[in-house]
Amino acid sequence: MLKVIFSVKKRDDITSEQFHDYWKNTHAPLVASYRERLRIKRYVQCHTIQPELGQGLAQARGAQSSYDGVAELWWESLEDFVAVLEDQDANAALLNDEATFIDFEHSSIQLAQEHEIFA
Repeated sequence: MLKVIFSVKKRDDITSEQFHDYWKNTHAPLVASYRERLRIKRYVQCHTIQPELGQGLAQARGAQSSYDGVAELWWESLEDFVAVLEDQDANAALLNDEATFIDFEHSSIQLAQEHEIFA
């Protein structure tokens, strides 16, 4: 399995509450509606809590400030993921929706493969 890890920052023109509500209750159902078409096996949202504690963790490590959340999406294979890139209509719909609440310039995204150390 491989996954996309999308560390997201909210747009400055919305509150944290608006961001988290929209992401969970509007964007997530949109992603779910494309689940089969895009061959997504799993989708998890990790919403940041206690931002002041996160800032302390970041400062202790000399890291950047924390994100507002992390989305993880899994695919069975590289071939399944590549098929996602070919579906321009679905990608456009998701990207257009994300632009309404995510600050892309201050977010990050990467394609990764997990290596479980312990569970």
